Amino acid sequence: MTDPSRHSVLEDIQGIAFGIIMAALGIHILTHMGFATGQTTGLAVLIAYTGNLPFSLVYFAINLPFLALGWWVLGGRFALKTLLSTAALAALTEILPRWMVLGPMEPAFAAILFGILFGIAALAVVRHGGSFGGFAIPALIIQQRWNIPAGYVQLAVDVVIFSAAALILDPETLLWSFLGAATYSLFLAINHRRDRYIAA
Repeated sequence: MTDPSRHSVLEDIQGIAFGIIMAALGIHILTHMGFATGQTTGLAVLIAYTGNLPFSLVYFAINLPFLALGWWVLGGRFALKTLLSTAALAALTEILPRWMVLGPMEPAFAAILFGILFGIAALAVVRHGGSFGGFAIPALIIQQRWNIPAGYVQLAVDVVIFSAAALILDPETLLWSFLGAATYSLFLAINHRRDRYIAA
């Protein structure tokens, strides 16, 4: 009989794989529309835009210092799952544009769709003991230690990232970008509650 309070290896694999695919799709929409976002993804997007660098490489490189923090505070199992998740996401974001070509999209819909997809993705990976790294790691630490929702912590970080984005994006693109980031953060804040999901 399986323990209902713990995920099996198969459940972890399928949950994290689902999250990676949803996140890659969200990032594909984000970069297709020329939007920015918050968190580590947003920082990587801004560096990739301004430096004409591959998003996948920048994203993975930025995550490396945060992995050390995750290993130290949250444990090796969490850090390993996060390393695998970020590496797989970086690889899939590089491949996905070759597999799926996007056409014109309504900006408001694209922004909300990105926020929902990335919110679902982050929630799936976190509920299976990992994360997409970056600022999500200190946000999870703060939530565990002081019971401040991770989504609200990430929303505060978004303000800083968007202050930088305002220097390179036109006002309309910045507005749609903020809509997507707010959708993502609020989705996570409402749905990521340990009292409603007990499996580890």
